[in-house]
Amino acid sequence: MSSVDDDIYGLIQREFGSNPPTRLGVAVSGGSDSVALLHALSRAYADSATEVFAVTVDHGLRPEAIREARHVAEIARQLGVSHDVLTWDGWDGSGNLQDRARGARYNLLTAWARQMGIAVLALGHTADDQAETVLMRLARSSGVNGLAGIPRRRTVQGITVVRPFLDVSRAQLRGYLTRHGVAWIDDPSNEDTRFERVRMREAMPTLASLGLTSTVLADVARNMSRAREALDWYTFIVAREIVQLDGGDVLIDLRRFRTMPEETARRLLVRALLWIGGGTYGPRRQTVMDAIIAIRAGKTTTLHGCIVISHGGLIWICREYNAVRQLESPADAIWDRRWRLVHGGPMPVDWRLRPLGRAGLRQCGDWRRTGRPYAALTASPSVWAGDKVLAAPQTGLDSSLKIELIGGGEEFFASILSH
Repeated sequence: MSSVDDDIYGLIQREFGSNPPTRLGVAVSGGSDSVALLHALSRAYADSATEVFAVTVDHGLRPEAIREARHVAEIARQLGVSHDVLTWDGWDGSGNLQDRARGARYNLLTAWARQMGIAVLALGHTADDQAETVLMRLARSSGVNGLAGIPRRRTVQGITVVRPFLDVSRAQLRGYLTRHGVAWIDDPSNEDTRFERVRMREAMPTLASLGLTSTVLADVARNMSRAREALDWYTFIVAREIVQLDGGDVLIDLRRFRTMPEETARRLLVRALLWIGGGTYGPRRQTVMDAIIAIRAGKTTTLHGCIVISHGGLIWICREYNAVRQLESPADAIWDRRWRLVHGGPMPVDWRLRPLGRAGLRQCGDWRRTGRPYAALTASPSVWAGDKVLAAPQTGLDSSLKIELIGGGEEFFASILSH
C-alpha cells in the first residue's frame, strides 16, 4: 500500500470520525470517481463494524448504462459489497434533461437508502467537479451561496449525503485505481459539449494557465462556504428578533425589514418562501430582489407559491390560494406537505383536507376578529365533509379538531442554518 493510498483512506476515516455509521451507502456510476470511492470505502472499513452498500442508478437514457451497471456489480462482488441497481423511466422529453435526471437520481437514491436502513450516503464528487460548479455559478452571476459550490455534507430527504473526495482531484483517483488494477468506464456524455459542465471542463486547461486551477477554484468554494455560514448565522439571529410565526405563516416586522442589509433580507425571505412553498431552491436572485423592493414599499406580491402582504405593520408571508386551490387530501393524509389532522378516533371516510377558500370562509362567521389577512385565511387548511366546513382552526371554527403543522414553527428557524 502506498503512502498516497494511506492518505486517501485517512481522508475517508477523518470524514466519518471515530464513530462511523454501521451501514454506509455509496452511489457508483461506473466512472473513475465513484468506483474509486467504492473501492476506498471498502478498504478503509474492511476490518470494522461498518458495512458498505453500493447502488447504481440507470437513468434509462443510454443502452450502455446496463453494461456499466454490470461492471459496477462485478467490482462490488469482488470487494464483497452488496450492490443494487435502480432504474428511472420518467423522462418524457420535456424540461432540462440534466436537471430532471439529477432530481430523479436523488429521489431514487434517498428512497433506496431509507428502505435499506442507511442514514449516510457517500457520493464521488471531486475537486474537479467543485471547480466546474464554481465556474458555472460565476457565469450566472451567483452570489455567496452559489459560489460556495457543492456542499461537503447535506441532508437530502432525511438522508445525510457526504462527499469525502471533494478536495481530491480526478487524476489522483485515477492513479489510485491504476495502482490497484481496477478499471472504470468513461461516460460518453462527459464529452458532449451541449452540456455546460463539459464546456467548463474543456476550458479548465486554459484557465489553469492563468492561475485559475481547479485547486484555486475549490479554495474559492471553501471560502464562500465559510462566508455563507456566517451570513446564515446572522440571518438566524435577526430572524429570532423580528420574526413571529402564526400557524404556518411567517410574519416579519416591516420597519426592521426595510432597514436591514439587502443580503440579509434576501436570505430571510427565501427561507420563508421555501418553508411555506416547499422545494429545494428558491426563486432566482433578481426575482427575489424585485420582490424585496415591492415589499419594502408596502405592496403585495406573489412568488414561489406564496403571497406576501403588508398587514398591520408586519410583512405577512403565507401560502397563495391559487397554488393550493386544487389540492385535496383524505383526512388521514398529509396536506400540502406540512399539515395533518389530529383526531382521536377513526377518520370518517367523507372527511377531506382542503384549502378554506372563499366559500369556506363564508361559513366561518366573523373571521376578521382573528386579525389575520383574508388571503392568509383562504389558503389555510380546513376539514370538509361534502360542502360543509367542519373545522378551520385559523378562523377559530371548531377548534376541537386540530390541524397540526408538521415539524412545528421551530423548523423554520432551523431551516435558516440547515442548507
